[in-house]
Order: sequence, then structure tokens, then C-alpha cells
Amino acid sequence: MRIRHAVMAITVLASVIAVDSASAQRVPPMTAWAPQPKRLAPFTTPNKLLKKLSDITARHRNQKSWTETEVLTRDYIGQYIQMAPGEKTKTQFWADDRIFWVVESGAIRFTIEGQEPFVATKGFIVQVPYRVPYSMETVGDAPSLRFEVRASYEQPSYPTTETPPKSASWNYVQATYTGKGKYDADNKPYLDFQKEIVEGGGKGGGVVKDDHTWANVIRGKGAPLPPDTSWGHFHENFAEFWIVLEGEEDFLIQGEKLVRAFPGDIVFAPEERWHRATHNGDGMSTRLAITPRPPSLHYTQPGSTGGD
Repeated sequence: MRIRHAVMAITVLASVIAVDSASAQRVPPMTAWAPQPKRLAPFTTPNKLLKKLSDITARHRNQKSWTETEVLTRDYIGQYIQMAPGEKTKTQFWADDRIFWVVESGAIRFTIEGQEPFVATKGFIVQVPYRVPYSMETVGDAPSLRFEVRASYEQPSYPTTETPPKSASWNYVQATYTGKGKYDADNKPYLDFQKEIVEGGGKGGGVVKDDHTWANVIRGKGAPLPPDTSWGHFHENFAEFWIVLEGEEDFLIQGEKLVRAFPGDIVFAPEERWHRATHNGDGMSTRLAITPRPPSLHYTQPGSTGGD
């Protein structure tokens, strides 16, 4: 299935999708001429339409610890990182942006300044605000695997009690700073997806939210596939990507064939391309949608409800 390239210059419905479902208020629809490039934005390396977790892990079958970059945009870098049993990171923090993770397998002990240490297992979504020191350690006999999302092209900082790593490109110098981020009603240290959503009946919604980052849990029951003429929406000037948390999800990205993704798989839509995601199967399915700058503008087809 393909979305035809001929839809580049059409009238679209401009709507703002609110992040907080409890207080969501949709702005009355307005029609505008929305810009789309005549040539589709490309999938630049390392970005691909679909990256299957099974293929990723197969490439590192004989490695106890490894890192592979799956997504790289102006806004984010998304990496799968495996740590061997007993392996621990240095204590570190990030200057101006939150960092967050989806734990895919194994068990990780998170030690975050101001929080009681906790162990995160499969399905946990964990985040740390800017300038808050933290460390991670794989516990148990199995390696831990996590999908990490952070701001692109940034280097971590380290408390003076830590020894920075040696680098061929960066010098570490002592400097003073003030202030740090914090947790709030929208941003909590972690979400135990299995316990709170699957077993607890939670509705999901935004789990990471600030002026730069929106990570949104979208869960629903499998439904019939929409017709090819239902394009979903597109965003101006930024890409969107997803990691599947549960079940099966179908994605239709402009210029590409329909793909089906499973837990741990990564799907990517370049900027200004129409894209649509659909819950598939007989049961429930869930994806974590990752975009910058909430609430973001969703351009949709006139007369549509916006869709996913």
C-alpha cells in the first residue's frame, strides 16, 4: 500500500492535539495550505522505515555489551544499549534535556539523585530530568537491554566525585552551574507499563513531556485496517518515530508500503510525510510515539478526525 506522491500541495486541516487527555481541548478546525516538499524527505542513515528488534539483536548475538544507533535526527538520538551482568555506568547528567529509556529485557537498577533506587524490568519507561545525576547497573544473571532516547549531539557531564572518560574529541574542565530539572505530575521517575497499564487498566498518554520532548503511550484494541485513502497526519519540520510496547501495530508512511511492527521494533517517519498507525490483532496493542515540542501541530485531511 502506498500514499501517492501527488498529495503534496493540498488543503489540510490544521489541528492541535493536546497532550494531557484529562484536560484535552481540541482547537476548532481551521483549513490552511500546508507546505510539503515536492521531493519526499529521505530516510537518512541510520534512519529506516522499520528496524526489527530480532534483526538488531541478531547482529550482536555474540556480544555481552553493545550499542547500536537506530534513530538520529536534529532533535534526538535513539539507541539500543545492552549491558552485561554487573556492568554499571558512571554517574552523569545532561545539561538541558531529559533522557529516557524503555527497558526491553533484563533488569536495571537506577540510582537517581533524590529518588530511592529501584529496579526496572521489561516494559518500564524511565526518565531523568536535566542536570539530575544518575547511574545504571545491570542486576541479575542476564544482560539488560534498553532503548535510550536523548537530545542529539550532546555529551554528558559528570559530578566532580566521578572521573570523566577519556575522549579523543572532548576535554572535561571544572565549571560551576546552577539549577536542575525536577519530576512533576506529567513526568515521573518511571512508568511500569505492565503493572500500571496492562494489568492496572491505565489509559497511557504522555509519560515524558517538556518544551522539547513528548513521549506518548498510545494503546488500543485491534481494528480493521483503514483504506489507503486515509493518510493519517503529518508534522511540519520534524520527524516522528515509535517503539512498539505490546501487540502488533501497522504503519503506513507516505511513499512506502504498509509495515507491521512488533514489540521492540522501531518505526520512523521523516518530516512532512503523511503517516498513519493502526492497532492490529485480536487483542490490545501499544506504541510509544516520540516527537519534539508538545503540543505539536497535526496536519490532517479536511473532513477527517485526524486519526493516528
